[in-house]
Amino acid sequence: DHHCERQIGFGSEILTFTDKIAHATSGSFQVTTDGFAPYRDAVLMSLGMQRVSFAQLIKIYRSPVMDDTRYSPAECTGCRKEVVMGNPDMDRVSTSIIERHNLSVRMGNRRFTRLTNAFSKKWDNHRAAMALYLAHYNFCRQHKTLQGSTPAMVAGVTKSLWSVKDLLHAAAKF
Repeated sequence: DHHCERQIGFGSEILTFTDKIAHATSGSFQVTTDGFAPYRDAVLMSLGMQRVSFAQLIKIYRSPVMDDTRYSPAECTGCRKEVVMGNPDMDRVSTSIIERHNLSVRMGNRRFTRLTNAFSKKWDNHRAAMALYLAHYNFCRQHKTLQGSTPAMVAGVTKSLWSVKDLLHAAAKF
């Protein structure tokens, strides 16, 4: 059915993502995801049981009531932490950092906001807008939590703060 096809599609995208994490990292580390089922297989297949301690933070929602709030999110009434593999530090099991980052992305780039003119209807336009936003976020935007540096500076990708002009010149080289 359609729902099953969607799950398989998301699973392959998640596997592509976890494969990239496996390629970009070394050693062992801890991973926390939300309760989305395809994460379990993707993390195991890409990162293996020897490298990763893996836990899921599973949110519990109140049953939705069909009324005039159909675009409102369901009410989260609690959560539970579940060990998937390895020996994760349960005190560090959290999705707060990535949820905050996702909020920053949604607020800084209206392409994700349904029912607006900015919502991406074409994948190429969405990908280009996201690439520009994330490049600016990582190379041009100073972050207070990084003492005025950019994520790219902290990661050692660049030694200096980029201007938008620098970013556009770098993009033109591709």
